[in-house]
Amino acid sequence: MLAEDDKKLGKLVKYMLEKKGGYHVDWVENGEDALDYARGSSYDVLILDWMMPLMDGVDVCKRLRGENYGQAIVLLTAKDSLQDKIFGLDAGADDYLTKPFEMDELLARLRVLARRNFAPRQSDIVTFGRFALNRTSHQLSKEGVEIQLSPREYQLLDFFLQNTGNVLTREAILDRIWGIGSDVSYKNVDVTVKMLRDKLDDAHGNAAIHSIRGVGYRFEMDA
Repeated sequence: MLAEDDKKLGKLVKYMLEKKGGYHVDWVENGEDALDYARGSSYDVLILDWMMPLMDGVDVCKRLRGENYGQAIVLLTAKDSLQDKIFGLDAGADDYLTKPFEMDELLARLRVLARRNFAPRQSDIVTFGRFALNRTSHQLSKEGVEIQLSPREYQLLDFFLQNTGNVLTREAILDRIWGIGSDVSYKNVDVTVKMLRDKLDDAHGNAAIHSIRGVGYRFEMDA
């Protein structure tokens, strides 16, 4: 997850991480969203800008570490004094990168973090009804039989599972799955939802995606 309120920089970093690093990146623009996304998803690394609206990156880091969050956290900031670096690391960050920075350096630091032993993710395998979703391999299965999902379908199902019983607007789905500022339309959301819904329906696993007219969708387990 990338938390960066500078739209130009955020869009560029997300693009380069996905293009050059092969990562899937969720991008948010304020500290409160960063905290919510981190709590609700299994990320390998959080990249947090220090200065953000609503809650700064250091406070997000402190809050997560106080909740025993075990994954890697990198702070991005224009603050480059030794004392600032010490402050950021003492807040719980695993690494610290000052702006401006080269993308190759950020990618190298991410590779180093990936080789370290961080705390295991919670709920790597999520079971619902007769289904199981493996968040490590991104595989969905029903009673041991794999159901093929595209990367977008996997992301969408994981998002629905984090919000079971709640209505998700098309805007929320678009921002979470395709990213803030993407050029896709609500039609892409509807098509991806339909494809995922058809696969769940064909598997007869008691999980259903319900359309909420004019608003979005709600995921729940049918009786």
